[in-house]
Amino acid sequence: MNPNEVEIREMEVEDIPAVYHLGDRLFRGPRLSTLYRTWDAYEVTTGFNQDPELCLVAETPAGEILGFALGTTYEKEKGAWKYGYVVWLGVDPAYQGLQLGSKLYQEMERRMQGQGVRMVLMDTAASNQGAIEFFKQMGFGKPRNQVWMSKVLRDQGPKKGRRTSPFRRKRANLEIQPPPQR
Repeated sequence: MNPNEVEIREMEVEDIPAVYHLGDRLFRGPRLSTLYRTWDAYEVTTGFNQDPELCLVAETPAGEILGFALGTTYEKEKGAWKYGYVVWLGVDPAYQGLQLGSKLYQEMERRMQGQGVRMVLMDTAASNQGAIEFFKQMGFGKPRNQVWMSKVLRDQGPKKGRRTSPFRRKRANLEIQPPPQR
């Protein structure tokens, strides 16, 4: 694959399934179950709906999606700066080493700068050396270790007289009055 033939472009609605499935291969699985705990279709659709100009894909001339980058911007209420945040960036492992991640990031940075962003942020686990090295090469500095803890809550078994559905809701005893007659 000639990397010069790959186009970096804004994601379109038709790309959402391919981006989701590529991300699912990259960010989910037994070895990554806690590292990338939030990857789901909502991540892609929310980014696409909220910041479509910062949702990018790397596409071959044949229309195959080889990588993607999803970003957003935000401003603090009393701050003078606008911040960019790289939410997700991934390249199909078969095409890593072709600088597609760099091209995706550089296009995102160019777009963020055009929107007035003064600082770009990203985060990853301290153990994700590949991502840390990649972002260092993109000019990021000052990596810090992060502490991330989790606790799985176990169901204590069914309570007498209660359904066991995980979607059960507590119902309030509310009396709903009909609207007044006119």
